[in-house]
Amino acid sequence: GGSLRNAIPRESTAVVRVTDVAAARAALESCMETLKAEYESTDPDLRLDVVEADAPTRVLDPEFQKRLFAAIAACPNGIHRMSPEMAGLVQTSNNLARIELIDGQLIVQCLTRGSVDSEKMAHAAEIEGVFSLLGAVVEFAGAYPGWIPRPEAAIVKLMESLYEERFGKKAAVVACHAGLECGIIGRHYPDMEMISFGPNIRGAHSPDERVQVSSVERFWGLLLHTLERIPAR
Repeated sequence: GGSLRNAIPRESTAVVRVTDVAAARAALESCMETLKAEYESTDPDLRLDVVEADAPTRVLDPEFQKRLFAAIAACPNGIHRMSPEMAGLVQTSNNLARIELIDGQLIVQCLTRGSVDSEKMAHAAEIEGVFSLLGAVVEFAGAYPGWIPRPEAAIVKLMESLYEERFGKKAAVVACHAGLECGIIGRHYPDMEMISFGPNIRGAHSPDERVQVSSVERFWGLLLHTLERIPAR
């Protein structure tokens, strides 16, 4: 299941060998009805396809299968902690993004995010513990530092006023739980004031990702306006 480490998984497939096809199909359809009811508002297009496949020549050892399912169930997935400083902002989370079991090789990929690096790494260590009990080799890679929001920074206040001056309405200043280049830059320049802004994007990190072209010009103009008004140092 899943495709990319930085995307919430949309599809999953499995080859299952059964002795009673009719009973297995009935059980799957019953489970699907439960899931549809559970996710009716967030995933109304949830779908299950059951098709016949060639019988696999190899299957999982029953004991390992049991331990694997237990590890996946125990792996933290979703919000770990909300920010104590900013209401509604996720501070640390994990995305169980991809599980691949092919030709006897198991690969599980997670994306652990956090604006507080120490908490993020502690959460990653919890995930390591879950899969270490399974006998898996756990590696940490592709990390990027967190970026703690500073809504009172001078650059934020400047762009707030310029946005209202240019568009005639107040800017929505928010913090989001995402990986941004600001964290990488901030590691090397900890005293630099930063702000992240840009055109409207929908369906980020998915095959449906798209940008609102008309908003690109508006934000480009705001950038030029900001550069003109930044005071000399």
